[in-house]
Amino acid sequence: MVSCQSSEYQGGCQDEGSVSAPELEAFNFNFNSTNMTHFTYGIAANVVAVLLYGSNFVPIKRIETGDGMFFQWVNCAAIWVVSMVGDLMLQSPKFYPFAMLGGVIWATGSVAVVPIVKAIGLGLGILIWGSSSLLMGWASSRFGWFGIAAQDVSRPILNYCGAGLCLLSGLIFFFVKTDVELHPNQESIPLLIDRRASSGSYGPSSSEFWIDVIGPKTRRFIGCLLAVVSGLLYGSSFTPILYIKSHSSCHDSVFHGASVYDLDYVYAQCSGIFVASTVYFAIYCAVMNNRPRIYSRAILPGLLSGSMWTLATYCWFLANNYLSAVITFPIVTAGYGLVAAMWGSLVFKEVKGLVNCLIFLLASFVVLTGSLLTAISKL
Repeated sequence: MVSCQSSEYQGGCQDEGSVSAPELEAFNFNFNSTNMTHFTYGIAANVVAVLLYGSNFVPIKRIETGDGMFFQWVNCAAIWVVSMVGDLMLQSPKFYPFAMLGGVIWATGSVAVVPIVKAIGLGLGILIWGSSSLLMGWASSRFGWFGIAAQDVSRPILNYCGAGLCLLSGLIFFFVKTDVELHPNQESIPLLIDRRASSGSYGPSSSEFWIDVIGPKTRRFIGCLLAVVSGLLYGSSFTPILYIKSHSSCHDSVFHGASVYDLDYVYAQCSGIFVASTVYFAIYCAVMNNRPRIYSRAILPGLLSGSMWTLATYCWFLANNYLSAVITFPIVTAGYGLVAAMWGSLVFKEVKGLVNCLIFLLASFVVLTGSLLTAISKL
């Protein structure tokens, strides 16, 4: 595959030796100062993204969402609306439909969110899909998978070690046993049900979801498996944007001259998310014979969750401009998993027992060390 990356211009029009030593020292100082400024901005944006990503499912943790299809549609609608506002603030950059493919991939993984949280809990679920997302996103950025340009770092060994530790933390979290409450409140009857049915069918069993009726061990296995698959989809969802950027300097590419500013593609990706989620919800309504299970109390939390996710994505893409995806991916995916784990263990009491707490602390230390090594690899 021919690389379309443009090489950095070096040398300029000056003759060799024309730069004096004091001028060279001043240039190095300014260059290092600029690097540190960009590094600081990138880390700050990453921190905000981590906090928002790790907390965006907290609003619906104690809200009954049934099978999750209605919630995911409300969530994706909020994502699209907020991205539309952001697009207007960015003066509506050129729209690339190919970037919508990433949104379709993301929405496909999002369908399994509610079953995952019901099966293994908020903290463990996000940690597992964050780890598999980290592996896919970091590897594709670092090694140039799927036709995107490979990204280099100043200290590759530290980058490898950091990404490996972040992945190891996710494997350690597999051994944390969670205590998940399947029905957080009494609103277990959907808003839209068939009123022609007998009144005796309106009991709690009428809204039982398949994840609620299977055994604990099977539920845990299915939850972990769904989390891994969702994470792989999440990690691949940004590949179309990276592909467009990588081919923006290739003269024979349809993406020649495309923007290299990540924020210019958020609206296109979010449009793909909303279109895909609407299609999935329409299919769901057809399968349910036009009797979808809609939980009214999930609407506002779903809108808040989607808004938080979109703001986190803007922060993450902003961090990519100051750092690079090979740096930000391990930090963000491991970091928001840690935040979610703290919500799950400290607030929702999903992690109980001394052994579980010790495993949780060990995994937390590993993920913090990995994130630190990944960040330092850029300097």
